[in-house]
Amino acid sequence: MRSYKEIRNLEDLQARKLELKVEYTLKQNMLKSDTKTFFKQFTLGALIKRYATPNNLFKADEKLNISGTAMSLLLPMVMNKTIFRGAGFLTKAAVGLISGKVGKSLDAEHLSAIFNSVKGWFGKKKEKKDKKFIDYGIPPDSETY
Repeated sequence: MRSYKEIRNLEDLQARKLELKVEYTLKQNMLKSDTKTFFKQFTLGALIKRYATPNNLFKADEKLNISGTAMSLLLPMVMNKTIFRGAGFLTKAAVGLISGKVGKSLDAEHLSAIFNSVKGWFGKKKEKKDKKFIDYGIPPDSETY
C-alpha cells in the first residue's frame, strides 16, 4: 500500500494527483503497445512467416509428404476442369488416375523447382554487357589521341 505522508496541503495533493494521472497514462500506453505487438505475433502473415518457411515445409514434407497428398487430390480436379473439360467419362477417369499417381510422387522440392523454372520463363532477362574499349578509328600516334 502506498504511503502519502508527503502530502501536507492542497498544492501537494494536486501535484500528487497530476503525477498519478501521468503515471496512469504512461502505463496505459505501454499496455496498449505491448498488446498490439503481442497480437501481431498471431496474425496470418506472421504465422506464415514463422512456420511456412521452405526449411519447415521440407522437414514436414519428408515425414508426411503433405505436398504429394495435396497434389494427388488437386491435380486431377484441375486437369479435368481446365484441359479435359469437354472430354468423356473414360478420358477423365484415366486422367484422374494418372495425375493422381504423378501428384503423389511430387514433393516440396519438386514443386519449388517447377515453380522456379516457370518463374524463370516469365522473368525479365537482363544481360550485362561487358564494357569494352570502343575504337573510334583514331590511331594512337595521332595528335588528337
